[in-house]
Amino acid sequence: MNIDHATLENNMNFSETFDVVVAGFGHGGGIAALNAAQAGAKTLLIEKSTVPGGLSICSYGAVRSAHDPDEAYAYLKATNGGRTPDAVVRALAEGMCGLEAYVRELAQICDARVLTSVEENAEREKAGDPYRRQIRGNYPLPGTNTFYHTSVVDIPGFKAREAYPWANGAPNGPKLFKVVHDNVLKAGVEVRLGVAAQRLITDPASREVIGITVVQNGETRRIRARRGVVLATGGFEGNAEMKAQFLEAYPVFNAAARSNTGDGIRMAQDLGAALWHMWHVHGAYGFRHSDPAYPYGMRVKRFPDWFPGDEDAVKLKMAWILLDATGKRFMSEYQPYTQDTAVRPLGHFDPVTQRAPRNPAYIICDDNGRRLYPLGKATSNDEGLRYDWSDDNLKEVENGILKRAHTLEELAGLLGLDPAAVTTSVARWNAQCAAGRDEDHARPANSMLPIEKGPYYGAPVWAVISNTQGGPVHDAQSRIIDVHGRPIPRLYAAGELGSSFGHLYLSGGNIAECFVTGRIAGRGVAALAPSAH
Repeated sequence: MNIDHATLENNMNFSETFDVVVAGFGHGGGIAALNAAQAGAKTLLIEKSTVPGGLSICSYGAVRSAHDPDEAYAYLKATNGGRTPDAVVRALAEGMCGLEAYVRELAQICDARVLTSVEENAEREKAGDPYRRQIRGNYPLPGTNTFYHTSVVDIPGFKAREAYPWANGAPNGPKLFKVVHDNVLKAGVEVRLGVAAQRLITDPASREVIGITVVQNGETRRIRARRGVVLATGGFEGNAEMKAQFLEAYPVFNAAARSNTGDGIRMAQDLGAALWHMWHVHGAYGFRHSDPAYPYGMRVKRFPDWFPGDEDAVKLKMAWILLDATGKRFMSEYQPYTQDTAVRPLGHFDPVTQRAPRNPAYIICDDNGRRLYPLGKATSNDEGLRYDWSDDNLKEVENGILKRAHTLEELAGLLGLDPAAVTTSVARWNAQCAAGRDEDHARPANSMLPIEKGPYYGAPVWAVISNTQGGPVHDAQSRIIDVHGRPIPRLYAAGELGSSFGHLYLSGGNIAECFVTGRIAGRGVAALAPSAH
């Protein structure tokens, strides 16, 4: 059928036409747009923020990879606890097995140096660095030994602060994004920043997605997508109302990406999309800035993950303990993957007192702990916003994020806690440090550090999330599925928009998912025949 696109644009009030429109320029959207363009589709990539990278650029840049698809499938199936269909898990597992080669292929564009976690550990050992990247999954589940990381560790001449001045995260995050960004541009993808996706446009008769409504500089426009749309808009960590409705803990502060306000979720819902994993978040606990205008929570220091059963391998001292509103410890402050699951205990609600006594909780350390390292880490990718935590934590004392006192009793008063309860809890902790065993919550013994030398430091810490996992259901082809189990025609998802992780997360897994689902979605939508509607 010959289609008069000019007539169609006029009849539907389309301002322009592309084959594929991708919404969201993190790794998921970038990889989807890249693959669509490489398949011959005229592709538009839009990003709501005025800077590219989304949450992806703030990540550790470690792409979770795997050797064996069957072992990867077994592990991922176990971590999802029956909440994700086998075919979707299988697609992710098989895709992970090709990611090392794919990252190396993409990295050629800027002569980037790529290392696996095995190679990184060998170099660190040679240099006398005690830190090692964990090789295997996070938990002792079937197939755990098949996993490793692939990272872009160096790009000649690349300076992250010059190329992406607002990206405040881990060192390797901007390097990986630079690789993706360069490939997107080379493939001829048209990239537009400051363009917010609003609603999907469908043909009334066929239900097919044929375009998208966007807003740029206050102007609403309708863009035709002849082959389809890929939503890669991330989660809802920047939407307070959605967090209040879907998450148990309240309030929950996001560590970054305030522009991730669930736009893609709502657009998919508008077309009848089913939802999954809405409760599942990736997060820990963290500080609030003393300036109420600062939009993010700041996570506590990122510690190396440890593997259950290998607790004795932990060598890094954790400076603090956590107390609840009654002045008592209530959890291991150093869980196997603290930045993922440590947020969960803070959501506890006490029906006797009708309070959530752990949100906020209270972090306590002494002067020895204060001197070890920065206690917090700010993360953001917002134009005009950046906070860098001081190395000695004294800036945070001056600006009021941390409270300082000469005695524990005085510190308790500043935090609004019972002095007797605080001193009793610290005394018990110190006794357990001397004995070399945390009998209350089984924190790794080598991470234990007594709190005994004043001045003392403390602060309220809150539930903080890096990202949400929930969103629209997708199938193994990354097609978004409606509430009746049917694919919504010409609508795809990539990345963290409806992540397949439904119970336990795998470190580096969302980055891997961005690459895997981005490739699947980009190729899938580009392979469709142009819509006749």
